Amino acid sequence: MLSFELKLFPGVYAVCQLPPGAPVPAWARGDDLLALIRTPDELTVVCEGANIPSGVRVERGWRALKVAGPLEFSMVGVLASLSGALAQAGVSIFALSTFDTDFLLLKKAQVETAIQALENAGHTIDRL
Repeated sequence: MLSFELKLFPGVYAVCQLPPGAPVPAWARGDDLLALIRTPDELTVVCEGANIPSGVRVERGWRALKVAGPLEFSMVGVLASLSGALAQAGVSIFALSTFDTDFLLLKKAQVETAIQALENAGHTIDRL
């Protein structure tokens, strides 16, 4: 079974949905985590939740767990190992991947449940 070290970021993040052709907004910023995902259907922005203007479709209150990396592209089962333990505990996630690692976004209210489930599955959590 795979086990990982994860770091819990101190910030609180938001997931925003903008129209597909929208420019990257000036309020989309974050020192620890900023993600932009453009598809033909939308522009998704994951950023610090403080500066998002009214009128933007947003889901607030996310905390971020970062898998200690770098992870090799050939690794199999990283997200399955983590998301499986969280699914069994009833914790929903929003997953992001970068070149080096994976991030799991969790609702603030479920962070302690998630940490317990991950630790019970053999993972370690570093609270930044």
